[in-house]
Amino acid sequence: MDGTALFQAVAAIFISQVVGINLTIGKIITIGVSSIAASIAAAGIPHGGFVTMVMLLNSIGLPADYLAYIVPIDWLVDRLRTPINVLGDSIGAGIINHMCKEELERLPPMHIPDDKHLLAEERGCPDCHV
Repeated sequence: MDGTALFQAVAAIFISQVVGINLTIGKIITIGVSSIAASIAAAGIPHGGFVTMVMLLNSIGLPADYLAYIVPIDWLVDRLRTPINVLGDSIGAGIINHMCKEELERLPPMHIPDDKHLLAEERGCPDCHV
C-alpha cells in the first residue's frame, strides 16, 4: 500500500499544478490523509488505484476528467509501485518477526501436509491427526 499512497498523493499534487490550481495547506493535508485511506481501500490489481484516485481528486475539488493527465505514465508507474508495496510488506513482516521471535520459537512446530500426507488423509495419517 506504500507505493499506492505515495503515487496518489504525488499524482494529485501534479495534476493540480498542471491545471494551475494552487493548493492550500488544508487541501495538502486532505491529500495526505485521503491517499493513505485510499491506498488501504484500493484493489491489489493493476490500475486498481484509479477508482480511489477519482475520490481523492473530488475531495480537493478537482474533476475526474483530470485523470487523463496521468494515464500515459500510469502503466510504467504501476510497475514501479509493486516493488515498493512488496518492500513495505516485507519490512513489516521482518519487524513483526523480530519483535515476536521468542514467542514464535515457543510454539510447537507446525505440520504442513505434503502430497503424500494429503493422499494418506483418506486412510488416516497419524502425522495429520486424521
